[in-house]
Amino acid sequence: MFKIGYGLYVLSAHEDGKDNGCIVNTVMQVTVTPNRIVVAVNKENYTHDMILRTGLFNLSLLTQGVSFETFKNFGYQSGAKVDKFSVCKNVKCSENGVCYLTEGANSYISGKVISTVDVGTHTMFIAEVTQAQMLTEEPSVTYTYYQDNIKPQPKTETKKGWRCKICGYIYEGEELPADYICPICKHGAADFEKIG
Repeated sequence: MFKIGYGLYVLSAHEDGKDNGCIVNTVMQVTVTPNRIVVAVNKENYTHDMILRTGLFNLSLLTQGVSFETFKNFGYQSGAKVDKFSVCKNVKCSENGVCYLTEGANSYISGKVISTVDVGTHTMFIAEVTQAQMLTEEPSVTYTYYQDNIKPQPKTETKKGWRCKICGYIYEGEELPADYICPICKHGAADFEKIG
């Protein structure tokens, strides 16, 4: 049985000859027989719309050796205008035709959506696992490891407000609205920390 690890993932989709992806952290195994998983995806992300239309996706579980360029590529650029996989090395496609990373990832999971749940700013995609494979034994990257070892530390001593823990975007204001969505990586207010 494939065991889902804790960490950060590149969620990828394919539609009309174009591949797209974004970084997510909410993936859980919900049943074992059959293997089913659930992934929460922000509705404002272009990858969300592709999965909603095609019903197919892949998850690449990122490793501690992944470069910051991967986070910049999948977190900062608009997927509507950029083919994010065109700049990646060692990319393969699974049986469902969706790309996954082989460099900077220790495993991948392919999913076929069987139902969706609207949870406000996000959609939860419940999917059957159609393919899963371990690629390396390298440890998965967590938010803490990403913050401490991969992400360049911004100079925030002169700024006050809230910083996105995913991409580093700074919201300058005393209070961060509870429903605030990062304009760069599309993560919600829960992924911001107070600075200054």
